[in-house]
Amino acid sequence: MAYFVLPGRGKRVYRLAVARRIVDATARGPRDRTAPGLARRRTRVLRRALRPSRRLQIGLGPWLRALPARLPDPALTAALAELDPYVRVAYVLLRIEGLPKYAVRDQLRELRVRDPWPVIDAACAVSVPVPHRAERFDPAHLRPVRTRSVLPLVTAAALTTALVGVLIHTGSGRPGAAAPSLRLAAAPPSAWTRGARTLDAWPARGDLTGDRAFLDRAAAAWAAAKGGRSPGGGTAQLLYAGHAGGAPLALMRRGDRVARYAPPGLDVVTAGTDASAPIALGGGRYLLAPWEPAPRTLAGAALPARDGVVAPAPAGTPCGRGPLFHLGDRTLGYLGGPRAAVLTYHSPGYAPGGAPAAPARLGPGAVRTWNRLGCLEPPRSRPVTDAMAWEFWSGTLPHGGAPASWFCTRTAYADGGRAGASMLVADRPHDTGPCDARRPVSGTWWQSPSGRWYFLAAAASGFVPRVRGALGPAATDHRLLVARPERGPNVPVAVTAAPR
Repeated sequence: MAYFVLPGRGKRVYRLAVARRIVDATARGPRDRTAPGLARRRTRVLRRALRPSRRLQIGLGPWLRALPARLPDPALTAALAELDPYVRVAYVLLRIEGLPKYAVRDQLRELRVRDPWPVIDAACAVSVPVPHRAERFDPAHLRPVRTRSVLPLVTAAALTTALVGVLIHTGSGRPGAAAPSLRLAAAPPSAWTRGARTLDAWPARGDLTGDRAFLDRAAAAWAAAKGGRSPGGGTAQLLYAGHAGGAPLALMRRGDRVARYAPPGLDVVTAGTDASAPIALGGGRYLLAPWEPAPRTLAGAALPARDGVVAPAPAGTPCGRGPLFHLGDRTLGYLGGPRAAVLTYHSPGYAPGGAPAAPARLGPGAVRTWNRLGCLEPPRSRPVTDAMAWEFWSGTLPHGGAPASWFCTRTAYADGGRAGASMLVADRPHDTGPCDARRPVSGTWWQSPSGRWYFLAAAASGFVPRVRGALGPAATDHRLLVARPERGPNVPVAVTAAPR
């Protein structure tokens, strides 16, 4: 967030280093982990990124040395650099952070913007290039920032080497004393056929499961991980050890955390405990549950899988998020995060309150819809179990408007879900706030091609929208309500759904 809000001058490496220095300087301890603490910290980060001090450029070496191996795509930052600073903040909060408009309004007021709505409207009207890859920084990929002299570290390393040499020479080291403090264990290959189908029953697969030296290095790397990522001593479950994509890779698990070890790097993520959701290995490859059938491409062809690992199946979208492949009677997609999620879709004719639909693969039309929505949904860092898209209204907007579709999307996590509505006009999204995923209804202010403002509201099949607010006469046609404002636009309006 700090990286995109900073003024667009200078090289990317300095911009990213300054952004991380700002974030590091705003940390205030454990209280930052609470929801109010995170909100206050976000305000501190935005204030410093809006008007960065020149002193941040002094002594920047430790942050430059800690840069990730791959820098963000410059196209987006170049476009954002042309915007007014507060419009840039609003765009980042809306489109990259995925915050609803009311939260962006509150944040702008915290930044002392007297009238946030014109700023938000300007941000919604911005059209910037779609980045070639997801613009999220996984904390597990960031190198530690070392701001102290390396001389004490070199001295300590030399003394440790000497001490180890003495211990080996005198025979003080007991057999096994050099083994990693974390031990890897694997479920029996047929455990999933005899008991509950849980993650604990996933066997270890791959051509390196018998390479004890490689596994010891993987376990030692996780045991030595910094920043609270280490599981400590004890036992972790080995899920995979092999050459995924040609390079050696180990996948280890303890509880809801998964560590991917690809020498020399280690990536630790919270992956949840869903037993059936494929786990991302990187490079478009996923490790499947041992009981899953052979995967299929979105076109229905067989998709190769070896040792439980699906061949690369990237989403066919510019941002890399969207449908991936069929697995039995489900369609899996990538929305960000460490797991693939089950994608479902309801067309405008779907009737709310009916019997739950049986799991089914997405058809070509539903795949095209999710390809449109994939890049519009903000990347999810938490493991997603399933995601539903309900196209509850589609048609042509009135008074010379363009064809549009109104969606209610619900993302489900292990501890709950989040649903929100958005209207797509010529594939440009308009966030219209939360929605009820059981019987969607939503409303928004919309400006016609002639420049006049209208309030639009739509409801799912079998319902009609009802509104309360400072509106003039309203007309409803094909479940779309259209009303003119009594005063100006953007006044609060309450929207409900009534049975037809």
